[in-house]
Amino acid sequence: MPTPLTRRTLLAGVPAVGLAIALPGVAQAADVTYGLFRVVRRLPGEPSRPEITLPEGYDIVPGATYSVASRAEFYTVVRGPKNAAGIEVQVRWPNTYVEAVIHQELRPEIRRDRLDRYAFTFSLPMTQPSIDANQPTLQVWSFPDDSPGMNFRIEHNDPDRVAGPFTSVAWPTGEVRSVVHQLIASHAILMDSGMVEVAAAKGHRFVLMGFETNNTLHNDNPPHWHISYNSGPDFNAKTHNPHLWLDTDGRTFYNGMDVTGMGRLKYYVGDPAPIYDFVGTANGGRGNLVITMTLREDGGIDFLSPEGRSYAIAAGRDGTLLKEVTALRAGEPWLRIATHDDVRLGRLDVSIEGLQDTADTRSFTFEYDRLTGVLKTNPL
Repeated sequence: MPTPLTRRTLLAGVPAVGLAIALPGVAQAADVTYGLFRVVRRLPGEPSRPEITLPEGYDIVPGATYSVASRAEFYTVVRGPKNAAGIEVQVRWPNTYVEAVIHQELRPEIRRDRLDRYAFTFSLPMTQPSIDANQPTLQVWSFPDDSPGMNFRIEHNDPDRVAGPFTSVAWPTGEVRSVVHQLIASHAILMDSGMVEVAAAKGHRFVLMGFETNNTLHNDNPPHWHISYNSGPDFNAKTHNPHLWLDTDGRTFYNGMDVTGMGRLKYYVGDPAPIYDFVGTANGGRGNLVITMTLREDGGIDFLSPEGRSYAIAAGRDGTLLKEVTALRAGEPWLRIATHDDVRLGRLDVSIEGLQDTADTRSFTFEYDRLTGVLKTNPL
């Protein structure tokens, strides 16, 4: 392996001025592509940055947003000409043993230097047309349900991976735990109500999403989650996209709903927030009613279908949404839902107690790759 500062060696995260001097005019052509990778440490420690060597014609995108160190890992964005086979990236991280490299939910093979235990090479595909297209590299998320009418994902947040705005605030312990309970409850409600089936018949979908604490390309601070509705197969379609803000007790207290063509509509506790399908000209061009969501005093959410079927996410037995949530159906307790996500093991345990019918009682586990979120087992 070359010694530092030979060939186009870069110390990741050097100021933009330094990059401009070292690599004048690199990767400014119209056919520039981007490749983002994460280098994961075997043991978390004081954040630091490895030395990275790239081939001629490639450089690291300047700026703190694109080169980020946490206790668990370091990630950075490379730019340069397209190379689907992959360019050779050389990494040396003094006094730091690397467990894995992540790129687009894959683990490229690490070729370790026989003479230097802290050095290795790997192949980085250069194919993505934008930095944002590399988001899957950063997201540690699982997709339990991506079926017609439903796109459901769960983010797995690790305090040792914290990045961006979450580095300057207290770790959101309550929000991280509560959001998973509420996502599982929302999925159960939307499926049981028949609303997912109706959406699928239109070629539409509901989207359930949590939030991330590790991604400088997408700011989820303050912590918030989503129960969105795409009037089509993806986010390119007209969309109602609620941003459901959480407090430290896991309660949802504000709904900032972005609506295509209307900007952000703001709803607070007690305010009905209707979602429409953009089919036809009813309701000022927003189409037919899909669902009405209303934030509750206890921090949960009431759901009302156009046919009058009512459901709710309500607080647990301790009055918060931290340890568990209660799902209501027709105003009566229906399910008690608790989750525990062990991000170090890649294991999400879910417990559902049937409060009306013991047949609804079940426990199951999602096992996932702890560095990518890709599911190994999916009990849904």
